[in-house]
Amino acid sequence: MARKKRRVGQARLILIVVIVLALLAAVGSGIAWWHLRHWTPPHDAYPMQGVEVSDADGDIAWDSLKAIGVKFAYIDASASAFARDPRFVANLEHARAAGLQVGAVHLYDPCQPAQNQAANFVVTVPRDLTMLPPAVELDRLADDCPVHVSEAKVESELMTFLNQIETHTGKPVILKVTPRFQSRYDISAKLDRNLWLVRDRVQPDYAGRPWTMWTANSDYLNEVTEHGLRWVVVQP
Repeated sequence: MARKKRRVGQARLILIVVIVLALLAAVGSGIAWWHLRHWTPPHDAYPMQGVEVSDADGDIAWDSLKAIGVKFAYIDASASAFARDPRFVANLEHARAAGLQVGAVHLYDPCQPAQNQAANFVVTVPRDLTMLPPAVELDRLADDCPVHVSEAKVESELMTFLNQIETHTGKPVILKVTPRFQSRYDISAKLDRNLWLVRDRVQPDYAGRPWTMWTANSDYLNEVTEHGLRWVVVQP
């Protein structure tokens, strides 16, 4: 009987230890999650910090963003051959009114002709030499296009698109390349443009050469907005 009681006591002790360890792990995970969501690179290392915004971010308190250290904003403008961000014009005007530098982003679609996408961008984004260089987000792959698009075609069409919008803006494009697009097409080795890379918390190195801009936190929580923001820094 005494031996049985000891076994029961040991089992309870093990259960308590397991529960305590599980709670500690949960608390540790919660602290790590909170820190990641609220983290930005130190301003002394990266003086130029900003955001990328779109319609999905809703109404933005631009003056408040500037107060917490935002110096520039890249604003999603157009996507593929037809889509346009409905808040682009308002975001552009309000960001400028707050004294921020502004730039436009196009979400590139390898399934659509370069000329049609360039036309969409040109109609959406004004030719204004005071704006930051345009950015082209390269994330979507051609694997799911209704008509087969070869890698050579992806590269040639993208080059056509870049030439046309660079003519429109008068500035070289920044390529915002995601890991999967880079892995599929190795575009950083084929196109000589400044790079904007994406990786939360850890400096990205997947492009094989230095980056100019870095989305350091793709879901940054702060006191200014209800939703997480894409927090971007510039290489000093």
